[in-house]
Amino acid sequence: MSVTETYAPSADTGGPGQPLLIVRDLQKHFPVSGGLLGRTQAKVQAVDRVSFSVKKGETLGIVGESGCGKSTTAKLLIGLTEKDRGEIIFDGHALGERLSLKDLRRGVQMVFQDSYATLNPRLTILDSVAFGAQVQGLADPKCLARKMMDRVGLDPNRFAHRYPHELSGGQRQRVNIARALAMSPRLVVLDEAVSALDKSVEAQVLNLLGDLRAEFGLTYIFISHDLNVVRFISDRILVMYLGEVVEVAPVDSIWAEQAHPYTRSLFSAMPSMDPDDRTKEPPLVGDPPNPINPPKGCRFHTRCRFAAEACKTKVPKLAGLSGNADHLVACHLHDAASGHPKAGQGVPA
Repeated sequence: MSVTETYAPSADTGGPGQPLLIVRDLQKHFPVSGGLLGRTQAKVQAVDRVSFSVKKGETLGIVGESGCGKSTTAKLLIGLTEKDRGEIIFDGHALGERLSLKDLRRGVQMVFQDSYATLNPRLTILDSVAFGAQVQGLADPKCLARKMMDRVGLDPNRFAHRYPHELSGGQRQRVNIARALAMSPRLVVLDEAVSALDKSVEAQVLNLLGDLRAEFGLTYIFISHDLNVVRFISDRILVMYLGEVVEVAPVDSIWAEQAHPYTRSLFSAMPSMDPDDRTKEPPLVGDPPNPINPPKGCRFHTRCRFAAEACKTKVPKLAGLSGNADHLVACHLHDAASGHPKAGQGVPA
């Protein structure tokens, strides 16, 4: 029996035209305790009003500086962190209604950044890969684990009875990928899954992920700080800032035009291979505001050189650019009715 025959993800209930994942107004605020009695003094607004969708078979890349809410969003999607409000709809079924958390975790799996911390040091590699499938009651989980190990480039005869400390970082990450695939998911969330790897190993894992997506019909959410890696693997890119979505667009579209000032700053910070193309001034100055008390209006206005009075009071809406409905941006510079002096003109060059 081949790996493809063994791999049996849950049924496609909505057809190819229905998004595999829809997220609406997702919110998570973490309480901060303090004082003599340990009472809650404030809340960290980690994720606020986040909405997006992921089509079947595509890879959505999520980027943004540290603390913007990328990893929290990922944990909310798989139920590791309980959301405060919002909807998570997986192939037409809303979590908590027709979709249970157990069913969601069968259909959505996650590969974490720290390949060592996510593996139980007391379990062999074979047992680690088979554990989730065994809990879910899948048939012959160890046989399935061996097939998945072989598919990700780990010979079961050599690695099945080893322990995590006996493997390299790249090998451990392959174990984590195999463990996720053993659950027969349809969506895999990759949270900085290659950032801790050497560049040569990173390239191998990225190529492996591309092959697995094509072979098993997977859908990915790929979180990374490396824009070049995101460009290589993603079909669309979602940009987050201080817990909010500020821009979403196909890769080619956002590479040709960064419609939000923050996105432009991220791209300007990318190192260039041209020795004559030197950064003469910082693309972005200042630290992100405190997420306990974020700025009113546009949360980026305290660091934006194009900010006006409207940016301090009005929250920009995520809307399509004129002439490109697939390119969404939340910026008053693109909203003719926002009251910004340069509204409707876009980000100045």
